[in-house]
Amino acid sequence: MNPFAPLKGFTPPQWRAFAAAYLGWLLDAFDYFIVVMVIDRIAADFHTKISAVSYALFLTLAFRPVGALLFGVIADKFGRRPSMMASILLFTAVELASGFAPSLQVFLVLRAVFGIGMGGEWGVGASLCMETVPAESRGVVSGILQQGYPAGNLLAALAAWALLPVIGWRGMFIVGALPAILVVFIRFGVHESPAWIARDKAAKANPGGKVGEFMAVVREKWPLFIFMIVLMAAFNCFSHGTQDLYPKGFLGQQRGLPQSTISKITIINSLGAIAGGLVFGSLSQVMGRRRAIASAAFLALPLIPLWVGSQSILGLAAGGFLIQFAVQGAWGAVPAHLNELSPAAVRGTLPGLVYQLGNLGASYLGTFQAKLAESRGGDYAFALGWVIAAVAVVLGTLALLGPEARTAELAPAAHQA
Repeated sequence: MNPFAPLKGFTPPQWRAFAAAYLGWLLDAFDYFIVVMVIDRIAADFHTKISAVSYALFLTLAFRPVGALLFGVIADKFGRRPSMMASILLFTAVELASGFAPSLQVFLVLRAVFGIGMGGEWGVGASLCMETVPAESRGVVSGILQQGYPAGNLLAALAAWALLPVIGWRGMFIVGALPAILVVFIRFGVHESPAWIARDKAAKANPGGKVGEFMAVVREKWPLFIFMIVLMAAFNCFSHGTQDLYPKGFLGQQRGLPQSTISKITIINSLGAIAGGLVFGSLSQVMGRRRAIASAAFLALPLIPLWVGSQSILGLAAGGFLIQFAVQGAWGAVPAHLNELSPAAVRGTLPGLVYQLGNLGASYLGTFQAKLAESRGGDYAFALGWVIAAVAVVLGTLALLGPEARTAELAPAAHQA
């Protein structure tokens, strides 16, 4: 069975929408993971601990819901394209400014603003993509799209390996401003979502039709809204809990590995993540979103001892590959799952907002893990392993208990795009 078969019939506008959403998330993640790759150097430069700099990760995650709401409302009112371009310009401008931060306090403020731009990009890009591609391709597209995140991690690891010794941590943030170029491609190469265009025409025929729609949907479907937030909190604990402190906390501080080895292991981890997202994203089109998510989450449990317990470089690399295969395998169904569960009138806002509110719920996890490790003499293996074991059980159980709408029609005009 060829998992890419559903992509063969894509029209050029569908390919470009897919590419824009994927690249937007990849470059967004690249900018986020630069902090992860240089967190120890920032701490050394500002004469503080890693746990103090980890508040930058907390603030980025905590402010992402602001961006999801702001840019989601813009996307539902004015279209997916202008909202996506604005979010990319914001996060790249702040990324550039981060490289010139004169103090830790200024750096933390900038990373909070970065979170607003980052929070806006995912939901809008996913909606643009899912409303444009054919329904039968959503599983594999979802798996590939979400893997822009580990691909961004991979790109950050490669940049750290090749450039960090030469340009330093500040230079890494200057390089991180390059995603602004993507705005040109979106402006001139990407069409607006056909589903949004159809709804906009209907709204112009009935000017009062959009007033209070978002709050009306929340009031009517608040149990679903709350469930989606809790589910995404578990998802974000699953990913950030395995990624944010693993390179420099576990591999660097606890195991004492050099930057070149950390970068190579991170690259291997990212390849596992990309493979997992593709495999389970494709499987979700056959076995359903809930069962695919739960299967990947539970798969992580027996892999934890190898992931943080192996005493060899080869074992650590294998454990990292496999744990990220499971973590991002679970994530592979998320773009499709959230968009399918969201009502059409608020699809630009709701998927991104629940995703980022879930991020808010998980935003302190990195700092919690760092402090837990420090309280045990730098035992990051304990802090990462036990937390992720609990999270995997919670995520798998929530996924199985929740709703699913795999057959929902998101883009009735997609085949004519």
